[in-house]
Amino acid sequence: MSALDDLLHARTGPMTSELVLHPGQFGLGRVPARLAPAGTAKSICGFCSTGCSLNIHLNAAGEAINLTPNREYPVNLGMACPKGWEALTPLAASDRVTTPLLRDANGVLQPVDWARALTVFCERMKGVQSKYGKAAVAALSTGQIVTEEMALLGALTKFGMGIADLDSNTRQCMATSHVAYKQSFGFDAPPFTYADFEESDVLVFVGANPCIAHPIMWQRVMRNQRNPAIIVIDPRRTETAMAATLHLPAYPKSDLTLLYGIARELLARDALDHAFIEQNTTGFTAFREFVQDFAPERVLSETGLSRADYMRTIDLIARPGARVSYWWTMGVNQSHQATRTAQALINLALMTGQFGRPGTGANSITGQCNAMGSRLFGNASSLLGGYDFANAAHRTHVAGILGVEESLIPTQPSRAYDRILDSVDTGEIRALWIIATNTAHSWINQGKFSQLRDKLDFLVVQDMYATTETAQQADLVLPAAGWGEKDGFFINSERRLGAARKVARAPGVALSDFAIFKLVAEAWGCGAMFEQWSSPAAAFQILKKLSSGQPCDFSGIRDHDHIELSGGIQWPFSEADATKSGTPVIERRLFADGKFFTPDQRARFHFDAPVPLPEPPDEAYPLLLNTGRGSSAQWHTGSRTNKSAVLLKLSPNQPWIELNPTDASKCRVEAGQRVTVRSRRGETTAIVVVTPIVQPGQVFMPMHFAEVNVLTFPAYDPHSRQPAYKACAVQVVP
Repeated sequence: MSALDDLLHARTGPMTSELVLHPGQFGLGRVPARLAPAGTAKSICGFCSTGCSLNIHLNAAGEAINLTPNREYPVNLGMACPKGWEALTPLAASDRVTTPLLRDANGVLQPVDWARALTVFCERMKGVQSKYGKAAVAALSTGQIVTEEMALLGALTKFGMGIADLDSNTRQCMATSHVAYKQSFGFDAPPFTYADFEESDVLVFVGANPCIAHPIMWQRVMRNQRNPAIIVIDPRRTETAMAATLHLPAYPKSDLTLLYGIARELLARDALDHAFIEQNTTGFTAFREFVQDFAPERVLSETGLSRADYMRTIDLIARPGARVSYWWTMGVNQSHQATRTAQALINLALMTGQFGRPGTGANSITGQCNAMGSRLFGNASSLLGGYDFANAAHRTHVAGILGVEESLIPTQPSRAYDRILDSVDTGEIRALWIIATNTAHSWINQGKFSQLRDKLDFLVVQDMYATTETAQQADLVLPAAGWGEKDGFFINSERRLGAARKVARAPGVALSDFAIFKLVAEAWGCGAMFEQWSSPAAAFQILKKLSSGQPCDFSGIRDHDHIELSGGIQWPFSEADATKSGTPVIERRLFADGKFFTPDQRARFHFDAPVPLPEPPDEAYPLLLNTGRGSSAQWHTGSRTNKSAVLLKLSPNQPWIELNPTDASKCRVEAGQRVTVRSRRGETTAIVVVTPIVQPGQVFMPMHFAEVNVLTFPAYDPHSRQPAYKACAVQVVP
């Protein structure tokens, strides 16, 4: 019997889904047969990027039976949103995949053991590479698994399996912010801490609805004792806009024009920090000349705003001595000109010196629980640890830490998600490995993915459920443990590392993604390359070394326990920081010294002329569709939140479309009526909600329903390659 066979025939312990091994066997280490003793474990929530800490209450057998929010944690301060309260429920869902599934000759997914699954995986993937070349295999990952797993997957695919193209669904939510920060600051570095919600005099939210999308962050805003002005720039009168001091319902994707116009007016009033600009930035002279084209008349014409609201906005931002913070999320990131829009907000903060002090910053609110971990350690757009694939010295450094041949490290990053799928369309890519994401539901212009599926020789889906739209199309399904069934760490929106703990056993023979990647490495024949990746705890030590000396340095953190005991730790926290203070600072902002991560330590002004909507409304399709989060009880494609009866009661379980009363009359439809919504790509049905929340000529649908992406238009930001989910032309008929 081979070493791999020995591993696969090891028994499963009574309270763990991990294979119980002989000490040191394959470097995986022995997994304890039981979970923690009765009491309380602490774990970071696995839904969104807020990074709330939950107390998981355990019975005498060490099984999770309930949870409460952690009152001592500096992020959520004892609060939780509906998803957090229901975080354990999806683990017990009846449709969990409990064993590998292989599609048989009749097209039916049938249970097989791990040995058979791994054999088929390697034979089929290697067969595709042998026939079409190594570039014919690609992988699509996620922002939902722990950082140790992301890094191991990135190393395994690129260094062990020769897979050049590995991207993640972070491309759908945070690629824009990643690129914007990298170009402007020299590194992907959100500068803020959540305390800034409570310390600002003026908070500007652009394309962000934290009341619904990030409720705990909104609670932090509500704790602000400075009587702040809240400005919301959003075409829809969202829950956040309703609570704001001022709502600017700018026409969809006119926000770039608006922000350039605000910059022009700040210049005219000399509401600048000249010393900061002179000492800490570059490119301001060209930017100053550029924005002169954005006179109030042009801004008001293109945005549809009133002069009074526009000027009041500038009055609030330009107030002498005011602490101003700018916040954005998907309404900015998911656009055909997203990177420059994010950088227009960064430019406003730069020209007014709003960095490094309480209540300031140009602050991107992240989407998924570990999108930041994916951005830094996914090995997709950046080499592990935020290094540059194209930099020979970086490749040498990373290779030395990992103990791999430098020649195995690619000299360029992965192609982006959309270009991977385009390569499936052209036949260049013939096999896909999809991990913890639901592409068939979530990808823009969804109908195209079904067509692409027919062009793949082999599709592997690794997930908690075999019922997702993507898993249902797979040739092979690998059963994965979910949040709460494994250990590791996430990085939240404010750069805080938080420990996620194992408090439950995955069903059947489902395994953590980390263990699956180790098994694949052994079966592929490159297991020796990953011997030092013996466990998530050991992988954490590797990632510390990769971070050392980088802006994201967390080499001063001992281990997962250190993270937990410290209430989470924001990077940077280097070995020097640990030696100097011993205790991490609870709230840490970047750029307090005005020094950025560019070679000359100066931030850059980036800007381009606004570009029209790729698909504006016309006579045939007269309405502009906006999409977004529909409820604080919903999450992404619903693969987990739909398992909770509680969460389903808190949000409608069928698609709806919001129409302004004027448009409802034109379309001859009434509230509660079922209608057909058509775009040039497809059609779906939805229930009408008649409301002035949306402007005339615009409609809104929640993104959580699979039908919505039948409609969306496949436009992409040229810098981040992030899809523009937020604007496409549709018609609504009875």
